[in-house]
Amino acid sequence: MGDLKNFTFNFGPQHPAAHGVLRLVVEVDGETVKQIDPHIGLLHRATEKLMESKPYNHSIGYMDRLDYVSILPNEHAYVMAIEKLLGLRVPKRAQYIRVMFDEISRIQNHLLVLGSTSLDMGALTPWFYTFRERETLMDCYEAVSGARMHANYYCPGGVLRDLPKRMSQYEDSPWRFPSEVASMNAPRDGSLLDYIQHFTDTFPSRCDEYEALLTDNRIWKQRTVGIGAIDAERALALGFTGPMLRSTGYLRDLRIDEPYAIYDALDFHVALGKTGDCYDRYLVRVAEMRESNRIIAQCVDWLRQHPGPVLAQQAKVVPPTRERSKTHMEEMIHQFKHFSEGYCVPEGEVYASVEHPKGELGVFMVSDGANKPYRVKIRAAGYPHLQALNELCQGHMISDVVIILASMDIVFGEIDR
Repeated sequence: MGDLKNFTFNFGPQHPAAHGVLRLVVEVDGETVKQIDPHIGLLHRATEKLMESKPYNHSIGYMDRLDYVSILPNEHAYVMAIEKLLGLRVPKRAQYIRVMFDEISRIQNHLLVLGSTSLDMGALTPWFYTFRERETLMDCYEAVSGARMHANYYCPGGVLRDLPKRMSQYEDSPWRFPSEVASMNAPRDGSLLDYIQHFTDTFPSRCDEYEALLTDNRIWKQRTVGIGAIDAERALALGFTGPMLRSTGYLRDLRIDEPYAIYDALDFHVALGKTGDCYDRYLVRVAEMRESNRIIAQCVDWLRQHPGPVLAQQAKVVPPTRERSKTHMEEMIHQFKHFSEGYCVPEGEVYASVEHPKGELGVFMVSDGANKPYRVKIRAAGYPHLQALNELCQGHMISDVVIILASMDIVFGEIDR
């Protein structure tokens, strides 16, 4: 009888469950995983180098395309770094708007993880349920920026424009009954804040639906409980942050530990797990969605009661309004110079980080006094988690690799940056 050898095969790079352009070289003994070697760099966007060749305000859109599931928290870290170098004070209303949209992004992110993980496992229904709410939140992005995904809404000094007073309406369609169109337009009768409040009122019951489908589901628990477990000490050593770290029971959240924007003025709890397995990661994310909903509701209440500016009063950094640029020659020149050359930033180096839905997202920026950064380095939230894939998968079955990878919440725009 010949010698038995382990079998090595490629998982990816475009496997539908690979959550991006990922190639895994998997060594198996039968159905048991012995070793996994993640090969990255297949996307290779060169984002950091591109950002070093363009004016500061031209690169905000690049941040959208890093983690294209959680767009606005990416922008938040970048504009915070510029604001620290400039010494800009952001109006309080703009801070509340930023936090509200950061938490909207967190819910969107976790909904996608929930739906895609269940889809990878063969459950189709949660995918439709979670995308129902994602569509609602995408309309919030569109209302403030005109784009459903790459919003380019945050800017140094605040946000580009205030919240709209009226939501767009669905038009009559030959494919829908008038009563159905009227029902769809009911939450849209008022302002964006009315629309978001309607979402916060209904979302807890939606979370109950997800949990009714999954939390005590026998198949779901068999596929996730005890799968890909890691303890807090090892997770810290590997650089875990976000839900991946908190699922081990270790409390680390930048919104609490290093408050930024106005998080220190809000009331919310941080969800913790115990065992650090796929099931605990799921429970932590569901709990985080509920807490994000509470934060959004508090922001809506504050924004209703406190009108005010949403951009800092600093002419060289903040562009003029469209009205003034069309009626004043100096303002038109200023607008042209702002969007073509940008502005110079004082020399120095700075690190700004936010509690991204995937973990800690940081931007290290070095300025030499020019109108573009000398160096930009992005601390991607998902990158440290991918290096643990080999440890988390060893001894599990091939089918478990898909679930562990899905529970990590990997997006390759930020990993292959």
